[in-house]
Amino acid sequence: MKRRNFLQATGVAFAALSASGCVTRPAQTVNALADAPYTRAVGYGELVTDPNGLLDLPEGFSYRVLSSLGDAMSDGACVPDKADGMGCFDLGDGRLALVRNHELVPSDDAGGRFDRGFGTKAGEWVPGGTTHVVVDANSLSVLDQFRSLGGTIRNCSGGVTPWGTWLTCEESPTGPGQKYGEDLNQNHGWVFEVPADAKGLVEAIPLTAMGRFNHEAACVDPKTGFVYLTEDRDDSVVYRFKPLVPGRLAEGGQLQAMQVRGIADLRNWSGTNIKSAAPAAVQWVDLDNVESPLDDLRLHAAARGASLIARGEGVHMGESEAFVCSTSGGSAGLGQIFRLSLSPSGEDDRIELFFESVSHHQFNFGDNLTVAPNGHLVVCEDQYTDVVDNHLRGITADGYAYPIAKLNLQTELAGACFSPDGKVLFVNVYAPTKTLAITGPWEQFNERLITV
Repeated sequence: MKRRNFLQATGVAFAALSASGCVTRPAQTVNALADAPYTRAVGYGELVTDPNGLLDLPEGFSYRVLSSLGDAMSDGACVPDKADGMGCFDLGDGRLALVRNHELVPSDDAGGRFDRGFGTKAGEWVPGGTTHVVVDANSLSVLDQFRSLGGTIRNCSGGVTPWGTWLTCEESPTGPGQKYGEDLNQNHGWVFEVPADAKGLVEAIPLTAMGRFNHEAACVDPKTGFVYLTEDRDDSVVYRFKPLVPGRLAEGGQLQAMQVRGIADLRNWSGTNIKSAAPAAVQWVDLDNVESPLDDLRLHAAARGASLIARGEGVHMGESEAFVCSTSGGSAGLGQIFRLSLSPSGEDDRIELFFESVSHHQFNFGDNLTVAPNGHLVVCEDQYTDVVDNHLRGITADGYAYPIAKLNLQTELAGACFSPDGKVLFVNVYAPTKTLAITGPWEQFNERLITV
């Protein structure tokens, strides 16, 4: 496969690095990889044990803790827990804004009271939403922290927009009279939009035309304004939202579901329905009744021919292509990544299986994803095991997975995103909340191969 230019849509140019990061796939079969030690790219070198017991990184890399659970914020509240998806924005004047999701449920601590939001439980605002962390782009010192959205439930992931906002998605289709909905005053399960330049709590307006379901992540094609959305369920589908007016999502539009022609099930659980590097044609099926009071939108989509994926989670926009992470897809159930090639009209799209894990050493339950300065994908693992061993994994343009970092806490890494200049990787420790800034020689990818 030719190198993909993943970074143009984020406005980061790494042309000088275009020759780095290419490795040759060794002549091994999938079964050989699954059943025996396998050869992989070293990446940036072996991980060095962190003396502080938090995050192991390759030699030459380091991290800084920017924000932690309980830190005082400028609005009088404290940093809440369960930090998940996150986006990074250039505010100008040497400042960056990290807009950070908090996947809080009604029984969780909000970190302090707030005076506006979307929904309540028994008369009190529910605690989910977003916080802002504003940092100096050069020193990475924290200039400000504050709550920017409140009254939502389980804000899992989301996505940045070309017009400078963060789409934060509720993974919580619940409400009055529904499971987990006792004493709630509103239906939840929506997407909300938070401006990067917010100064405090913004008005919480649900983008209902984008559908009510178990939302995970979103990304926007800057050329069309179409929004691509994932759903974290075993029988999920991929959605596309065509706004009436690009960039003005609150004015409504048409929600659709992806149908891969000739392939009803992309999960590869019961056979190889979709093969690696074998593009298939895509069409989009219009959906109605998208506010889905019974939380069955995916079922209606499948009945209309939409193709199933396993737990759609992270989604990232590149140059005329989106990468979709299926957390538990694949014959081994360890995860897949799909590459969705987008046509200018939106009517001639194609999809291919970009990566499928065959060993937990290689890649285990990928979740949020972004890109590294050398054009590799960077994926946050989120294992569902008694003892978790979650990594940040890199994936090269020709399909090699390699470790970038290892978390030494029994939780997940989430919300990985690069600074606009590509020098800093920001990432969250889910619980107890920490937001980290990782720096190092991103341009020095090591192309040696080893056997593990």
